[in-house]
Amino acid sequence: MSEASAIAFYDRLVAAADPARDPFDVHILAAILAVALVDGEGLAAGAGLDHADLARLAEAVFPAAADEIAARGGPAHQRDAEEASVRDVLLVFMSGDPVISRPLAAMVARRCKAPRHLWQDLGLNARSELKSLMTRHFAGFAARNRGDMKWKKFIYRTVCGAEGIPLCPAPTCAECDEVEVCFGDEDGASRLARLAAGAGTAQSRAI
Repeated sequence: MSEASAIAFYDRLVAAADPARDPFDVHILAAILAVALVDGEGLAAGAGLDHADLARLAEAVFPAAADEIAARGGPAHQRDAEEASVRDVLLVFMSGDPVISRPLAAMVARRCKAPRHLWQDLGLNARSELKSLMTRHFAGFAARNRGDMKWKKFIYRTVCGAEGIPLCPAPTCAECDEVEVCFGDEDGASRLARLAAGAGTAQSRAI
């Protein structure tokens, strides 16, 4: 999917949203779906949802775009054990509207497997938006991140701890030589912002 098409898809989803839905929830869901398409797998695989869950989310949040979402569903998603573990841990702490929080748990789990900072691979504008997402939809989980650890690190540390797998050999973070890896800045541009900039560059070259 081209950069311009991804941005246009995000805009169409926002415009097609149920006006009764919270604008922040509309934004985060539209952003995740837009970057899922950019990764070239189709919405189901890219967002971590099966076709039925994708359809329910579309009808609940983006009813005027439900047909387009279904058409862009792509191949069925195959969730592996790692992804299922992340989703299940988030579901334990689900605190928002289940219509949104439940699929979000699967979407966050899927995007955790992408290579960038988690907020970037969710298509969000900044790390602060990811904190707002976690606080709103997985409040108990967010409250446990007292040290403001990077979210992907914190998620996997929690999952591994729940399954009895040691993720870090250091007894405490204060005694670890890689504190920056877990707690350092998460700078960078939003993926949607980069896509928009790329689309603008492509258009300017074409003129």
